[in-house]
Amino acid sequence: MTQPQLRQLCEEIRRFLVQNVSKTGGHLASNLGVVELTVALERVFDTAKDRLLFDVGHQSYVHKILTGRRDEFDNLRCYGGMAGFPKPAESEYDAFVAGHASSSVSTALGMARARTLRGEDYHVVALMGDGAMTGGLAYEGMNDAGESNEPLIVILNDNGMSITPNVGGIAKHLSVLRTRPGYFRLKKVFRTVTGKLPGGKAIYRFFHKIKERWKHMLLGSTLFDEMGFEYYGPVDGHDLERLEYMLQLVKSRKKPVLLHVITQKGKGYVPAENSPDVFHGIGAFDPESGKTPQTAHLPSFSETFGKTLCQIAEEEPRVCAITAAMVNGTGLAEFSQKFPDRCFDVGIAEGHAVSMAGGLAIQGMIPVVAVYSTFLQRAYDMILQDVAMQDLHVVFAVDRAGLVGEDGETHHGVFDVSFLRSVPHMQVLCPANQAELEEMLRKAIFEMKGPVAVRYPRGCDGAYGALPESPVLREGSHITMIGYGKLINNLLEAAELLKEQGIEAEVIKLPSVKPLDMATIAASVRKTGHLLIAEEAVCIGCAAKEIAAQLRLAGIIVPNRLINIPDRFVTHGSIARLYEELGLDAKSLCKAAMEVCAK
Repeated sequence: MTQPQLRQLCEEIRRFLVQNVSKTGGHLASNLGVVELTVALERVFDTAKDRLLFDVGHQSYVHKILTGRRDEFDNLRCYGGMAGFPKPAESEYDAFVAGHASSSVSTALGMARARTLRGEDYHVVALMGDGAMTGGLAYEGMNDAGESNEPLIVILNDNGMSITPNVGGIAKHLSVLRTRPGYFRLKKVFRTVTGKLPGGKAIYRFFHKIKERWKHMLLGSTLFDEMGFEYYGPVDGHDLERLEYMLQLVKSRKKPVLLHVITQKGKGYVPAENSPDVFHGIGAFDPESGKTPQTAHLPSFSETFGKTLCQIAEEEPRVCAITAAMVNGTGLAEFSQKFPDRCFDVGIAEGHAVSMAGGLAIQGMIPVVAVYSTFLQRAYDMILQDVAMQDLHVVFAVDRAGLVGEDGETHHGVFDVSFLRSVPHMQVLCPANQAELEEMLRKAIFEMKGPVAVRYPRGCDGAYGALPESPVLREGSHITMIGYGKLINNLLEAAELLKEQGIEAEVIKLPSVKPLDMATIAASVRKTGHLLIAEEAVCIGCAAKEIAAQLRLAGIIVPNRLINIPDRFVTHGSIARLYEELGLDAKSLCKAAMEVCAK
């Protein structure tokens, strides 16, 4: 394509993204910002052979459009449709699954080393956002990659955060000089001529060192230089010709290189340019105005958490909040405004967040770590070593617990029950609605000791009333049905369906999955003689298996069914559709209960 055609293509891609994401929802602003960059990457590299890794993968929509998947965008993030993140099972052009930040350089280095060991020929490119550079894993990978001398390319997509303060006006001026074709022709000629002279290599190295010393005197060295990367940039990420030239340049280098690209998040769509945070991940909206449909707003669990924590912080000056680059997502926006000295956003660094919480706790503060379930996985070692081992009073507000829907495998919060229950001293509370969340958060902060996790789902519960204080929500005589969290609503609905079939189900809501209220459970199961346990958690290490084991040890052996997430990763789709697939919807639970009662 000619340059005018390429510019037209970029405009068409942006229009296509706005029109399609406005119907399905998804990550818009980040993809609008990488249109030219992705077009240039696909022109310079063959991504069916060369390995292009995204970090994080939510900005891979343009890549998907350009690699044969344009027509699948009608079903983006829908059950059975195209994933919103890179997925090798979906296309040969997707090199690696990417849903969590900061890992691309490590993965890229593994691919580069595999290429060398196998004697193969392809390029490895890691496209990393500046947000991912706030995670420590990025520097672990870069530290090793720089020392490795393996040819690989890291592209830093910088859309706002300053990574290297010493890259200023002089750096930009010299980067233009150093990347002019004439500069590299002269450099190549000089290297060739000196290479033919006696001692020519030594001469070249001498003058190269002089040049590098002058550069560092003017600039200072960048962090990337110190790590062993050859640094290029910054480059305008919306200048197609310049981008393509620079990508061809770094492609020719036989060592680790970093290309610093400046982009604008939301580029080309005014509502997204003005509110890139809103359009980062958005539901359906009007593409003309950028406005979302006006519906009655119900407070989400995240909002209720944030509001309640603000109230608690007014009462208790020792309470502080920690989040890993998710102030808005976890509901801490108001808290950060009211208590800026007690709100710490540590960047995409969950391990650091938990270790810092341990330091705060042991010195007398009450830290509340607000984090999505899927990202808490990244801090398991710190939970064990830096909090639980010393029995420190740290409260974990575990947001997005359970199935999260359209973001799929990389974001479902179905593992925290298993790994948190494995931690000594840890207590895990499971509010079923937002009124309970308020109560349990207060209990966790003011009444409990040691590490406490309060896990709650995405979205809202549709109601705000308190549940009965008794764990037995519904009396019955034929089968005991046990659950926790928001899933208790499906069990209650299933109990009503069972009543139509002449089966009276007793429904027990667990306020906690560690410790377990075995006395109430045992009494109910002895009475009904049948048991069904449902939970939105992976089967290995789940609460249901411990309940079944404890009952058996107590000599209570009855027909039972444990319904949870099987030992596999769950795809993307609406939560209602995923419930059906997993047998966790009311109709499936009713059917399973009838089968148990027939035994």
